[in-house]
Amino acid sequence: MKYDHILVRIGELALKGKNRKVFERALASNINVVLKGYDIKVHSTFGRIMIELNDSREDDIIEKLKNVFGIHSFSLALKAENELEEIQKGALIALTDSRNQPVRTFKVTAKRPNKNFPIGSQELNHLVGGYILKNTENITVDVHNPDVEVRVEVREKATYITCGNISGAGGLPVGTGGKVMLMLSGGIDSPVAGYLTMKRGVRINAIHFHSPPYTNERAKQKVKDLVKILTKYCGTIQLHLVPFTEMQTTIHEKVPSDYAMTIMRRMMLRISEKIANKQNALAITTGESLGQVASQTLHSMNTINEVTNLPILRPLVTMDKLEVIEVARNIGTYETSILPFEDCCTIFLPSNSKTRPRKELAHKFEANFDFVSLVEKAVTETEIVTIRHQAKKEESVDKLF
Repeated sequence: MKYDHILVRIGELALKGKNRKVFERALASNINVVLKGYDIKVHSTFGRIMIELNDSREDDIIEKLKNVFGIHSFSLALKAENELEEIQKGALIALTDSRNQPVRTFKVTAKRPNKNFPIGSQELNHLVGGYILKNTENITVDVHNPDVEVRVEVREKATYITCGNISGAGGLPVGTGGKVMLMLSGGIDSPVAGYLTMKRGVRINAIHFHSPPYTNERAKQKVKDLVKILTKYCGTIQLHLVPFTEMQTTIHEKVPSDYAMTIMRRMMLRISEKIANKQNALAITTGESLGQVASQTLHSMNTINEVTNLPILRPLVTMDKLEVIEVARNIGTYETSILPFEDCCTIFLPSNSKTRPRKELAHKFEANFDFVSLVEKAVTETEIVTIRHQAKKEESVDKLF
């Protein structure tokens, strides 16, 4: 007898009422995708998802499960028959497993979702704990602060015994909350915004604006690398590469410098909205944090948002830079984000951007050039690249809009 399962706890999903099964199915499906290639079986029971390991490498699987949104926590589990003697033997093996050494104190916590099992939870605690005490040396019970908590869950078809707990990514399963377009600049903030959006169950497509020759291929590759990192949380992301040179040079020539950033962001939103509509995306996500730069004041956001009817999601809106950096380090995007390759937001950057731009002046300056045709051209010439977590390299989709 040995650890042969992983028991997954669903946390927030348990609060979904009548829709709970939909979320559980989505989570089970995402787990299957992440663990594709491993000899495992995934099945659901009330409030839990069970992964049958079949001698698969448990350490690799544990690392992959840490990145699956919708998992509150999980544990290596030992499956036993719903017989007292088998449960006792299993609990002893689980406790004395080398992962739990050294063990000086323990407690048993039994749960009995299967109410047909003839022994109550409290009595089962005593019977299992007593068996462990009889068959070990120098180990005592501590119900308040034990070295190891032996958890026993008696379910309909079997009992699962666990020792230890591994934190999951939390949130909701990706794919249960619709789709958004993530405006991905290549800096520190926007990948973190994408990560936090996915954590709420939303699937992301990324949009990156590039302006050759002012931005080079290394800057584009940097963005692809960031997307590749984010795919470990969702499997696959479509990256939309928008040519922005003509639009950006026109703004530089036709718009006063103090309004250039405002107009540029308005054009980006117009393009993003059109791409979102083609992709059936319901919102746009940005890495904006309130007050961080001139284009992220409330006045700027109000003027810039005017051009789209789509919701703008800003997961970082209340976070300071140090908080964002901490998340970026934790999810593995920080080192790539700080590579010194310029994106289009840093070229032609004026030193005097308005922090309180007025809508009527934005309208006036946009009337100086034919932005409608430039927006359409940028959308038409957008390249789509599909990036998969399992693939060794990205695969270009052989089409444009």
